[in-house]
Amino acid sequence: MHNPFDLISDAFAPRYRVNLSIERLDGSIMLTLSDDSGAVAKRLISEAQRNDPVRLQRVIDSIRLGLAIEQGENPLEVLAALTRDPRQHRFTATRVAT
Repeated sequence: MHNPFDLISDAFAPRYRVNLSIERLDGSIMLTLSDDSGAVAKRLISEAQRNDPVRLQRVIDSIRLGLAIEQGENPLEVLAALTRDPRQHRFTATRVAT
């Protein structure tokens, strides 16, 4: 059984502080990623996304892509890295590594 909260935390820590909070009565959670400069990303994750490992991985990958683009990464290289094997991805300080 997968633990969505661990998957989310493992995907972004230790580079970012991960805060997950219950946002709505429908089971949605708010993911906030922050660093020393403050919040760098916020994303509402629905209960359906949270409870489906494939959908949750897509959410994680889309956040990684957005962060990489904001940091000046080449979007095509980031997408290529994300589509190789989603279980092996780790977001590092300035790049996506496999």
